[in-house]
Amino acid sequence: MAKAPGETTLPQELLSARLFKPSQGRVVRQVTAIAIAVVGAIAAWQLRSTVLGSEQYSSAMRTGIPAVLLVLGVWFAFRIVNWPSFANFLIQVEGEMDKVTWASWDYLKRATGIVLVVMLLLGAYLFAWDILWQRIFTWIGFLEIV
Repeated sequence: MAKAPGETTLPQELLSARLFKPSQGRVVRQVTAIAIAVVGAIAAWQLRSTVLGSEQYSSAMRTGIPAVLLVLGVWFAFRIVNWPSFANFLIQVEGEMDKVTWASWDYLKRATGIVLVVMLLLGAYLFAWDILWQRIFTWIGFLEIV
């Protein structure tokens, strides 16, 4: 796939500090960056508590390496949402989400109630059939309940 003139690659973008279309798609880009940063923070925490958790590593290493990885993860999250290819995708996602017609809370509550009642009735119906077949099979000697 050919690149558009002026389009950067991801490694080039990671070394940049510019913002790409900062006023467009702000919410979805911020949420995406936060989600990526949280995943990086969880990975750094897990590294500290599992791999670096033993006493063979110094306290500075157990704290420093995850801290550096956390900072790199936050920087990656910030840069990835400003990479033109990914940023344009997120901007388009936010544009499409604005077109969605969301159900009202009242409708959502009623629909949830209907689904729960139907599931309970269906569960009771299937339970009754299960009991009926169990009794029939026990009566004819095909099923022995211990």
